[in-house]
Amino acid sequence: MALLLTSTPERQVVWRAAFAAAGEPFFASEAEVTDPGAVTQIACWTPPADLSRYPNLDCVICVGAGTDHLSDLPEGVTLVRTLSPGLDAMVRDWVTMAALCLHRDLPAYVDQARRGAWQARPVRTARSRRVGIMGMGRIGALAAESLRSLGFEVEGYSRSGRGPGGIKVHGADGIGAFLARSDLLVCLMPLTDQTRGALNDALFAALPPGAMLVHAGRGAQLDMDAMRRALDAGHLSTAMLDVTNPEPLPPDHWAWTDPRVIVTPHVAAQTDAADGAAFALQVVAAARAGMPLPGVVDRGLGY
Repeated sequence: MALLLTSTPERQVVWRAAFAAAGEPFFASEAEVTDPGAVTQIACWTPPADLSRYPNLDCVICVGAGTDHLSDLPEGVTLVRTLSPGLDAMVRDWVTMAALCLHRDLPAYVDQARRGAWQARPVRTARSRRVGIMGMGRIGALAAESLRSLGFEVEGYSRSGRGPGGIKVHGADGIGAFLARSDLLVCLMPLTDQTRGALNDALFAALPPGAMLVHAGRGAQLDMDAMRRALDAGHLSTAMLDVTNPEPLPPDHWAWTDPRVIVTPHVAAQTDAADGAAFALQVVAAARAGMPLPGVVDRGLGY
């Protein structure tokens, strides 16, 4: 039983030291693998091109939070996503930053600064801005807690209608009421067949006029042309995106230069190498003991 990591040289150094300290066998690259049959776990963002080389592979650990790009694993191979408090907190921080940027009109001020225009805009209090969070998992709950602490009124949406205590969470049958109350919409949903393309013309039209969009879910959930139409029609006033469709966003894409939009290059979170190695060791230990693996992804649900 050994784990193979396919990642950057910097991450390889950290993981090699962690596995050595734990006394667990470890390969830092495919070039190090002399016996493919020894590999039982692979940790990666992009998996090896030929997984059939590893006949005893039983688990793939995604080193990030999103796993939709790993949907074509061989039958019988368990997919695990990295669970890291640090990863969750990073996304929470980005969402909080983005919400505050839009709430305080940063896109407009950045545009004014480029033009050398000194012009104050009206300031709204946080308590007057209603935030709606789509996706009420661990990160959604953290973001809700953070934004509530700043004075925003926060409600959530999840397909099941479940969420953390103290937050009103709308289920699938309440999506209309949820959107109508979302002055600032935050998308943190996983990518599934149901959420692909969900940020579309109909959804934007259901928001209050001049609503704002913070998107840190998955790029394929967003119809970029629909977002542009919503901006032009006034359904949206501004947007801040960490994920785009397509991704990466081409250098000549309209969103880079639209003064109503701020784009960051999928940097809301990056798994800390030490945290990732520690989690992988938990997976290895559970597998060795015949216990349930942490972070298992339901392939049917997509998360």
